[in-house]
Amino acid sequence: MSDTPVTDDRAPADVVTAMVTEVLDLAATWVAWDGVPIPADDRVYTPHKAVRRVTDHLIDHLAEVEARLAGVPTVPDHWHASAITTPADLAAFTTEDLAEARSRLSRLALIFRVRLRGLSPATLDARDGDAWSIRQVAFHLEESLYYAQAVGRLP
Repeated sequence: MSDTPVTDDRAPADVVTAMVTEVLDLAATWVAWDGVPIPADDRVYTPHKAVRRVTDHLIDHLAEVEARLAGVPTVPDHWHASAITTPADLAAFTTEDLAEARSRLSRLALIFRVRLRGLSPATLDARDGDAWSIRQVAFHLEESLYYAQAVGRLP
């Protein structure tokens, strides 16, 4: 089975912004989190960890897209991804944390929306060796919703 992202006829910019909208919709319920990490697959998640992972994933691929468009080598990430849960991930998720997540993720979505809408279909679909096309990167980013869904919609 290939891990190459499947694309469809949605605009790549819309895919990324819709994912962020869904993450923030779920996050709006996380101020009710009881402080107990939530198991998902072989990991545990918390509201802060979900926001951190979505943010890191957006930053990582934004750096990749910008480097490729500038014709410079990409810089591999060295983050631990979701393999670790930091002490900060275990903190209570407050209304202030939600406001910061909204600001941070909305701005990242805006950057992607502006950048991706400004690219031609040929640029979106160009491949650089074995690397995914920029369109495929955008559809891959949709998978970041997983982190928010791991925490879920809290009562």
